[in-house]
This record gives sequence, C-alpha cells and structure tokens, in this order.
Amino acid sequence: MQNRSILPKPLSEYDLRLLRIFVAVVEHNGFAAAANTLGITRSTISIHMSNLETRMKLTLCLRGRGGFSLTEDGQVIYRAVMDLFESFDGFSLLVNSLSQELSGELVILCADQLDNAKQTKLAEVIQKVHELSPNLNLVLDGDSISDVERALLKDKAHIGLMPRYQQIEGLNYKEVFSEKIYLCCSHQHPFFNKTDNEITEQDLASADAVHPGIDIDLEGRTQLKKLNLSAKAYQFDTRKAMIMSGCYIGYLPQSFIQHDLNLGLMRIIKPSQCFYPFSLFMVSKKNPRDNRKVELITNIFNQVFDP
Repeated sequence: MQNRSILPKPLSEYDLRLLRIFVAVVEHNGFAAAANTLGITRSTISIHMSNLETRMKLTLCLRGRGGFSLTEDGQVIYRAVMDLFESFDGFSLLVNSLSQELSGELVILCADQLDNAKQTKLAEVIQKVHELSPNLNLVLDGDSISDVERALLKDKAHIGLMPRYQQIEGLNYKEVFSEKIYLCCSHQHPFFNKTDNEITEQDLASADAVHPGIDIDLEGRTQLKKLNLSAKAYQFDTRKAMIMSGCYIGYLPQSFIQHDLNLGLMRIIKPSQCFYPFSLFMVSKKNPRDNRKVELITNIFNQVFDP
C-alpha cells in the first residue's frame, strides 16, 4: 500500500511557507536563482524542498547535471498550488470589497505608450482616485494586448487601456479617445526628401514597412495591404524605433511623433490618403470579482476622458 502524504488538514503556516518556496524555485527554474529572490541560501532551499517532498511523499523536481526540471507529480502540484494561492488572493479581494473604505491594489494596464495629452488625462484620473480612496495602492503598468485581456478576465487587473482589434466575450469596451494614424518615415529614409507627388503607389508597395502586429479594423487593413510588410512591432515606441532607423516606413499617431516632426526628424507621407482611424478603449471585465474598484475607476475615466 502506498504511503499517504503527511501534510496536515488544514495546512499549517509551515506547509504554506514550503509551498511558496516551491513556487519560487519553479518560477526561477532552479535553486540558485530562487535563493537570490527569497533571500536564503541554496542549501536552505534544498532542505526545505526535501522536507516538502518528504511530507508529500512525492518527488517534485529533478536537479543535477541535467539541470532543473519538474516531475509529472511536480507539475500537477505546481498547478494546484497556483490555484490555491489564487483562491487566497480572491479571499483578500472579497474582504476588501466588503469593507467600507476601498483598499488593496487597483491595477491599470496599458497596451501601448501614451502621448503627453493622454498622460495628462491619466494623471487627472490618478489624482481623483487618490482623493476619493487614499488607501488604494495604484499599480500602473504596460503589457501586451493579449496579456491585458488575460489579466482582466482573471481579475488580475481592473482596467485596461488598449485598441479594440477584437471583442472578447466577457469584457466591456468603451472608447475614450480617437485620432488619425498616419504613414510616416524618418529623415534617414529615401522618401524623406521627396514630395508626396514624387512618391508613387509602386514606391510605397516596394518599400519595407512595419506591421502593427494586430488585426486592425477594415480601413487600417486596406491601408496596410498597399505596403510591403516585412517587419512587425506591437507598441508605438518599438514601431517608432524601427521607423527612425530609416529602414522602414509605418503608421503612427501624429500626437506620438509631433516632437520629432517639429525637429525635422520625421515626416508624414501623403496625409490626405495614407491614414486610418485609431481608437483607444477603456476595457473592463463584465462581472469583475472586485466590482467596487472597477466601478470607481470606470466612473472616474468617464468623467475625465468624456468631452
């Protein structure tokens, strides 16, 4: 008969500590890297891992000359532990939501860099949040569109700012800003010193161009089909860097490159023909776990961004 695990029911604080060390080891792919994060020695981690495996009567990981790897049992336990810790987070969110004063983290994720005008409005949003709920800890970060969507659906973020290139079931979308996005090149590109009339459709079709990396709307797709899309950049800043190299042309909002336009470092190509609309959306989960925080931040965004 197989020996049963000696993990107690319920789990003790010591068991939870061992599980947190296990998660750190997995996420850092080994004892040495985890030691730096945890602030304990590699030998101490080894002892804790051995204790955890002994208490579970399972081999969770393999370590040796072949490097670190999880066993099948280790992979199952890791997923279960992540679910466990996520349930702890959910409990904390629930308790916070029941208290009269909002507290804990309020997470806003941006899928792209914001120009000065949008940064100013976002600063006003942050100011109002701080005035209304000073105990909230604001977290403002950037991530890819897919990761922002995933974070919202998993209640890891409260609001996302991003273009709506697709509509995900379970998410709400509200447009907060719209502007035109133009085809441009840098001063190092052969097109820079040509007039718009001198740049033919054949010239545009043969020049290397940057794709924005997402399936944009019909007008945008129509414009992109005219170009030789030989590179890809999802964010405005990375796309701008590729365009500034002089090797590519690509689409960017005028507001994002206005300073470079003023300095003569970039130019817009055929502005009356080569453009498409770009809209920034405030995105939230339809039925968020932390509804009061989402309601607070969406109301403030509506106040600040609505004309």
